[in-house]
Amino acid sequence: MNTCSNGSPRTQTLIGLSLMAFMLATRFHHFGDALHLPDASWAIFFIAGFYLPPAWLPTLLLQAVAIDAIAIGWLGVSNYCLTPAYAALQLAHGALWLGGRALRHHALLAWSGLVALAKFGVGAGLVAFAISNGSFYWFGGRIAAPNWAEFAQTWVDYAPRFLSVMLMYLLVAAALQVAAQSLMGGKSAARKA
Repeated sequence: MNTCSNGSPRTQTLIGLSLMAFMLATRFHHFGDALHLPDASWAIFFIAGFYLPPAWLPTLLLQAVAIDAIAIGWLGVSNYCLTPAYAALQLAHGALWLGGRALRHHALLAWSGLVALAKFGVGAGLVAFAISNGSFYWFGGRIAAPNWAEFAQTWVDYAPRFLSVMLMYLLVAAALQVAAQSLMGGKSAARKA
C-alpha cells in the first residue's frame, strides 16, 4: 500500500509549506546546540521525495540556497563551506529526494515499512554524504593536500552525525504519519457509525 499517492493537492501544499517552514527554522544550525534544533534539510528533501510531486523539488532547492545566502551574507554565518563544490550540494539534495521517491512503493504503517524507511534513509543519506563531503573535500579548494586517509577520517568524523540527525527526523516524520493515519481512520470510523 502506497500511503502517499492519494494525497490531495491541498494536503501536498500543507506538507510542502510545513517542510519549507521547518527548513527555514533549522537550516542555520548544522548540528544544533542547546538553543537550536539541528539542520533538518536532509530529512526534508527525503520526506519531500516521499510525499510531494516533482514540482516541489526546485522550490526546496532554491529555498536552501536562499537561506544559505542570507545566513552567510547578512547573519554572519561562516562562508567556509561556500566553495566551487557548493553546487554539488544540490546534487546531494536531489539524491535524498530520489531516496524518498523510491520509498513511496512501501507501506509505512507496517513494521516492514520502518525497515524500508531505515534502508532507504541510510542509503540516500550515504549517497548524499558521499556527494557533498566528497565534492567539498576533493574540489572545494579548502584542503591543501587531499589524501585518501584524511578523506576517510572525514567520514568517521562527520557521517554518523549527519545520518543520525537525518534518521531522527525521519523517525519523527514516521510517527506523525502513523498518528495522522490513526486520526483519519478514527474519523472515518466515527462517520460510519
